[in-house]
Amino acid sequence: MRPIDEDEDDLPPRPRPSATPDFEAWDAKLAGLDEALEVEEKRRLRWWQRDYWRARSKLWWTGRGIMAASALFALLIGWLAVTAPLSKSLEPIAPPQVTLLARDGTPIARQGAIVEAPVRLADLPPHVPQAFIAIEDRRFYSHWGIDPRGIARAAWTGYGGGSTITQQLAKFTFLTPEQSLSRKAREALIAFWLEGWLTKDEILERYLSNAYFGDNQYGLRAASLHYFYRQPENLKPEQAAMLAGLLQAPSRYAPTRHYDRAKRRMDLVIGAMVQEGYLTEAQARALPDPRLDVRRRDDNVPTGTYFADWALPLAREGIEASYSKQVISTTLDSRLQALASRVVARAPLNGAQVALVAMRPNGEVVAMVGGRDYAKSPFNRVTQARRQPGSTFKTFVYLAALEAGWEPDDTIPNTPITQGSYRPKNARERYSEQITLEDAFASSSNVAAVRLFQAVGSQKVISTARQLGITAAMPEGDPSLALGTSAMTLMELTAAYAGIAANDYPVEPHPFARGERGWWEWLTSRQESFARSTHEDIETMLRAAINRGTGRNAVLPVANFGKTGTTQDYRDALFVGYAGDLVVGVWVGNDDNTPMKGITGGSTPARIWRDFMRGALKLEAAPQPKTTASPDPEGPVQPLDIEEGAEIPVGENGATLRIDGNGVTLSQEGVPVELRLGEEGLVVQPAPSPGASPPP
Repeated sequence: MRPIDEDEDDLPPRPRPSATPDFEAWDAKLAGLDEALEVEEKRRLRWWQRDYWRARSKLWWTGRGIMAASALFALLIGWLAVTAPLSKSLEPIAPPQVTLLARDGTPIARQGAIVEAPVRLADLPPHVPQAFIAIEDRRFYSHWGIDPRGIARAAWTGYGGGSTITQQLAKFTFLTPEQSLSRKAREALIAFWLEGWLTKDEILERYLSNAYFGDNQYGLRAASLHYFYRQPENLKPEQAAMLAGLLQAPSRYAPTRHYDRAKRRMDLVIGAMVQEGYLTEAQARALPDPRLDVRRRDDNVPTGTYFADWALPLAREGIEASYSKQVISTTLDSRLQALASRVVARAPLNGAQVALVAMRPNGEVVAMVGGRDYAKSPFNRVTQARRQPGSTFKTFVYLAALEAGWEPDDTIPNTPITQGSYRPKNARERYSEQITLEDAFASSSNVAAVRLFQAVGSQKVISTARQLGITAAMPEGDPSLALGTSAMTLMELTAAYAGIAANDYPVEPHPFARGERGWWEWLTSRQESFARSTHEDIETMLRAAINRGTGRNAVLPVANFGKTGTTQDYRDALFVGYAGDLVVGVWVGNDDNTPMKGITGGSTPARIWRDFMRGALKLEAAPQPKTTASPDPEGPVQPLDIEEGAEIPVGENGATLRIDGNGVTLSQEGVPVELRLGEEGLVVQPAPSPGASPPP
C-alpha cells in the first residue's frame, strides 16, 4: 500500500514480477561473477608462487617451450660464432712440419705433421670426390648437415658411425675426439652451422684438405704425394679409392704397412662407387691394383733433441697457422753442440746424469745437453729439472754485499757458528779467525757466506738475485738460502751468470737470433747494470775461485771466471762460469736425488766445463771421443766433408770408396778389378797394384 501519485500516469508501466523466476539467468550471472573473481585472483598471483605456474594451460606451456627452445638455439648459434670461428676450418688440424736449423744451416730436428696446400674441388677429376662421397656420405649433397637415414642404418646394422662429412669436419676442426653424447650434440649443432654458412663444395674442400690419412699425412695433397708421389689433380680412380678407404682407420689401413688391408678396403670403396653409378661394373673390374711410390726424404734428421724440444714450442708461438712447412734458423752452433756431446759422453759419471748449457752473454743458447741419452730419457735437465744450486748461489750474496759497500779485502769471521738453530760447517772443518771476502769466496767458506748473508740482509740478497733473473722461491730470513737451498733450473742459473758476464741484466735465454736493440727499446727496457767497481770486484772474486780456489780443475790459459757448487750429501754438483764470449753451466747428479760418491762441483763438473771451453775457444785440440758403451746425446746432423782423393771405408770387408775429379771409384782388397762411375758411365778397370798411386 502506498499513496497515490497524481503524476504516476506519466511514468512507464512497472514490470510485473513473474510468477516463475528465471533461475538459468541467475546461474549465468553467478558463473560470470565466479569467472571474474578467478581471473582477478590469477592476475594478482606473483611468479614465485606455485599456483602462478600450476594455473597455466598445456597450450600455454607448449608455446612457451617452443619460444624457449628457439631462443636457446639462437644463443647457441651466437656462442658458436664467437667460440668456433668459421676461419678455423681453413686451418690445418695438426701443427705443420717445422724444421729447425743450426746457425750454419745444419738440420737439427724436424717435427710436426706433413701438411700440404689445400685442394680445390674444381681442379680435381670427378672420380676423386666421388670416391670419398661414395664411402663416407652418399647423401652428402641432399642432407642438411646430419643424415637421419645414415644414423638409423648405423644403429640398425652396427656398422659405421652415421656421421656425415659435415659432422666429421666439425669434429676434427672444432671438437676433441672424446666419445660422449654431449660431443655428438655439439657436433650436430656445428654441422648445422657449417651448412648454413658454407656451400657443399666448400665443406668438401675443407674436409679433404684436413682429414688424416695415416703415416703422419694430413690432407689429400700430402697423402697423394706420400703414397703415390703425384698431385691429387692427377690421381687415378684406383688411387683415389685407396685413399678414400684410409679415412675409416688410417693407421690400420696405411698401405705402407698393411697393403692387403688397404686393398680390401679399396675394393669396398669401388663397390660403393658402382652402386652410386660413378663407375660401371666393367670399369670397376678393369681397375688395377695401385702401385705405391713412397720416396724417403731427409730421414736422417732426428725428430727430437733436447734443444729442439725446448725451441719448437717457442717457434710455434710466432708461426701463424698455415699449411706451409716452416724452416727456422736457431742460435745453436753445430760445432759447439757436437763438442758438448763428445765431452759429456767421455766424462766419468759413474751412472749419474749430466746437463750442460752454453750461451752467449746476450742469452743466445749455442749448445745444450739435457742428459746422457735422449732416446732413453727425453727429460731435459737443463730446462725442466729444478735442483739446488749449492755454493753457486753465493755469487749473489757477495754481489749484494759489494753493492752495499763491502770490498773484496774486507774481513769477516771464519769461525764455527755456535749460536742459533742453523749451524753450517765448512768443508773439511777448515776455519780461521778472520778471512777476506775474496778468500772466503775462493775457498767457498760456508760460515763466512752465512755471516755475510745476515750482515747484508736476506731482502737485499733476494733482490739482487731477482734482478739477475732468478725466479725460484726464496724465503726471507732463511740463512740456508746463502748456501743455495732454493731449487732452480740450470738454464735459469746460467742466465744469471750471463747477466754478470755482460754486465747487462736480466738475460733471457733464447733459441732464435734477435736483432740489436734500437734506441727506443734501449730507453724503455728494464735492463740494468752494476757499477763499474762492483762488476770489477765480483769478477776478481770469480777469477780467484777458478784460479786458486775450489774451481782449480776448470782453469784455462785465458781470463776465466766461475764458481763451484755442491749440495748436501753430494746430491748435486755444479760449475757455472764464463770465458771469452761463452757462459756455460754444468750439472751432475741423480734423477732420484740420491747422493753421489764424492762428486763435487770442483771435480767432474769443473773438468767437463774446462774440456768444453778449451775446445770451444780453440785453446787446444778438442777431446776425441772414446770407445765406450755410453751413448752420445743426440745433436745436429754433422756434414761429412771428404777431401778429394781420400778413401772412405765401406763396410768391414776391406772395400773403399774414393772420390776424385774424374768420378767415384769402388774397390776391395783382393779383388783385381774396381768400378769407376764418371762422366763416361760405369767402367770396370784393373785395380792398381799395392803401393801404386790412384788413377788421375
